Amino acid sequence: MLKKIILSLIIISSILLTGCTSKKEKTDLLSVIKKRGELIVGVSYDSKPFGFVENGKLQGYDVDMAHLIAKRILGNEKLVKFVEVTPSDRISKLCSGEVDMLAATMTITPQRLEVVDFSIPYFYAGQAIMIRKGTSIKTVGDLNGRRVIIILGTTGEKNLRYFAPEAILQGYKSYQAGFNGMLNRKAEALTTDDAIIAGFIMDHPEFMMLPQRYTQEGYGIAFRKDAESKTLKYEVNSAIAELRKKGYLNHLKATWLPAPSDNFKNKPTPQQGPSD
Repeated sequence: MLKKIILSLIIISSILLTGCTSKKEKTDLLSVIKKRGELIVGVSYDSKPFGFVENGKLQGYDVDMAHLIAKRILGNEKLVKFVEVTPSDRISKLCSGEVDMLAATMTITPQRLEVVDFSIPYFYAGQAIMIRKGTSIKTVGDLNGRRVIIILGTTGEKNLRYFAPEAILQGYKSYQAGFNGMLNRKAEALTTDDAIIAGFIMDHPEFMMLPQRYTQEGYGIAFRKDAESKTLKYEVNSAIAELRKKGYLNHLKATWLPAPSDNFKNKPTPQQGPSD
């Protein structure tokens, strides 16, 4: 596990140092997409309710939103190809040109903005803690000295080190792998965004989410940080603004996020944490 964590950190660090720019001949990406007749989008396959596979079908909030964006760009919501990404490989797949953009529960942070470009936010999440019902953990401070699962490539590690510096962190490369660690009692808690935790709890009521939120983070569509992506970013921003104005984003939220419950309503104001 330690070797995997070190390797993932080396990959992430190399991307941050080199940036995410296209090395191909300069051209307008939006024009390429229209000529190709297909928008290629990186999404998570294990982050219910945003992107997940059930009964052999890829579905979720991010998947539906990508279809709506494809409809605006290409006039047909079916003209979109999805590529599976994880928090630990999504930036590398974007930078390599394997995908045109990422719609993968990716938080907009100052650090990431040094590497990739982002759309305007399309969803706001708060980092939360999932525990097994009946444990003695009540607040983020109770995680000090306990084993806690984080997902590599997310903001969870930095945030948790700020609020519970003595927590014993265990890193996993995907949301599902991290949750499997919880199922197998490898740790006493898991921390990630509340909406993703809610997705796990839908299928596993033996777990619960603590009411505290210690960040508030906006999800954005990620693009390569180059001039070729500017017109695509403009079109996506226009699409998100229109979807919000017409109520489609609220409709997606009502469709995919669980109904308010004791685990998901009346969220307290987030504590002030790290900015990136």
